[in-house]
Amino acid sequence: MKSKKKRSYTVYLASELFSLKHLIGNAYLAEAIYGKSHGKYLCVLPQNIEQRRTTARAIRDHDLRTLLECDLGLFNYDGTELDSGTVVEFMFAKFADIPSVILRSDFRNGGDQAGDPWNLMTSFYPRTTNVVVNSIGLYKSSMQRRLKATRRKPLDEVVRLAAQHSSADAQAMCEQIAAACVRALDKVVATEPVMPRYVREEVYHWLALMPGTKGNLKNLRRRMEDILERKVERDLL
Repeated sequence: MKSKKKRSYTVYLASELFSLKHLIGNAYLAEAIYGKSHGKYLCVLPQNIEQRRTTARAIRDHDLRTLLECDLGLFNYDGTELDSGTVVEFMFAKFADIPSVILRSDFRNGGDQAGDPWNLMTSFYPRTTNVVVNSIGLYKSSMQRRLKATRRKPLDEVVRLAAQHSSADAQAMCEQIAAACVRALDKVVATEPVMPRYVREEVYHWLALMPGTKGNLKNLRRRMEDILERKVERDLL
């Protein structure tokens, strides 16, 4: 494998995007990863590309195409039940041999295995690294450090809200999680491809057909060829 020059990589950030919490969390994490990586990792947020005034199928097709165009994937596995759309996108990334990071910041255990705290059917895939953190623990630790540094007693809610202490603690928490994600992205981007060279074109042609994406078949295949060529040029396949 060729040595990788210093360059930036696009990262598809797959996560729920249905509420205030999701949208703010996705945006903040993406920006923190960009900062912690000094611009090496540029997260692509589906919430920024979604077109609600279109069909559900068109949204799905556009998201899958964007995922394939990205260099890496970051998949949020929070919740007692994993977001089904995120799981589909993770599996599609594995079909395409995209280096991937699974992030879980939810301290609750879930799934049906003693290892990863999610369903075993989404574990054990190559070119994948997990980041499992306790977000509430990190948040509380930030609070304690702030109090210790200022030598203050616990703040009342007026002071905490007026001085924006809660958002500062959330920022510190997010930056720690972002740093862990950057380390994981560094790890997976350096992994060797699993997909054999002699099947790359066939696999990517199949990925143009498999989802039943609408559009001219010849154009779809040409676009997949362009995506594959770019990944090969960047030593990702």
